[in-house]
Amino acid sequence: MAEALATNAASPGHLLQLLRDGRPRTRAELSSATGLSRSTVRTRLDMLLHAGLVAEADSGISTGGRPADLFVFNTRARVVLTTEVGATHAVVAVNDLTGAPLAVHRLTLNISDGPDTVLASLVEQWQALLAELEIPVSQVAGVGIGLPGPVEHATGRPTNPPIMPGWNGFDVPGRVRADFDVPVLVDNEVNLMALGEHSTAYPGVDHLILVKIATGIGAGLISNYRLHRGTAGAAGDIGHIPGHNSPDVPCRCGNTGCLEAIAGGGAIAALLREKGFPVETNAEIVDIVRSGNVVAGQILRAAGRTIGDVLATCVNMFNPALIVISGSLAQAGELLLAGIRESIYRRSLPLATENLRIVHSQTGDQAGVIGAAVMVIQEILEPSAVDRQLA
Repeated sequence: MAEALATNAASPGHLLQLLRDGRPRTRAELSSATGLSRSTVRTRLDMLLHAGLVAEADSGISTGGRPADLFVFNTRARVVLTTEVGATHAVVAVNDLTGAPLAVHRLTLNISDGPDTVLASLVEQWQALLAELEIPVSQVAGVGIGLPGPVEHATGRPTNPPIMPGWNGFDVPGRVRADFDVPVLVDNEVNLMALGEHSTAYPGVDHLILVKIATGIGAGLISNYRLHRGTAGAAGDIGHIPGHNSPDVPCRCGNTGCLEAIAGGGAIAALLREKGFPVETNAEIVDIVRSGNVVAGQILRAAGRTIGDVLATCVNMFNPALIVISGSLAQAGELLLAGIRESIYRRSLPLATENLRIVHSQTGDQAGVIGAAVMVIQEILEPSAVDRQLA
């Protein structure tokens, strides 16, 4: 039965896709859209209703007599557990089946503590959020995880991550499935931020680069409306492209002169300390810049110009329609963005920048968890996957 449903273009799974836009429809409308008889639509709707994936909405407009029943996608039928993990923090969330967060918690951690410690903390926080929302574990449909390094997406295993000791090749999905027996998908954190920003704020943009500027610097690429991961999951790792100055500055990846080493949060904090400002964290950098300190603003804008130099090369190669600047240092305001724009427009070809927009993130620090949810939802609500569940 599963094979028959999966090959039918108007199977229950495909019927659900019509309803995922959020617009209630009658049986007659679904019959017209699919070409199925009303009795077949009724049977397949009953399957979706029984699974909780579809619910009855308010009655539709009647042309006389009893109003027609309306059916709508039940976005709360299941939930997805998500996280975006950085070097020193994690955003942990429970999301509905549109990807929207129902509860979010920001967790302090250290990625260098290793996978067992970090993943145990994430599991504990997910369990606490589920309890807070009074949602049983049985309602969890999947888990989406973003990690700060290259990930082999097919297996969910990190691949030689430069800032994640002990994580290389670790079976992240297997560890999480010990607590949540559901599909567990893992990707690079910035990939998921790009996916979340694109799906939420810019679904009509075909080519997009999201740049995260924080302790590290990375990029996520949307190409022809789809996330581009590369062969080994290393696409967008611009933080380890050589910058255009300071070639001898050592980077934690083992090379020298990397963009992250000369324009990331650590480099900016070091420059501020040289000027007499007792700054250690990205939040402190943001605070001193936003306070109007001229020296700090100049240092941040110079870092933006350095980042823009590397992005100009990306613009010439990739020709995006939009560059979105995100990450904790982007919260400092317009100075970082101004420096980036300055270099990109100076160094890129006029044809490549003619219609280019460079903007701040609209989804902020929730982009990663929204993208993680979208990644999971795309898999678990794909028509053939729905049909297998129903069968």
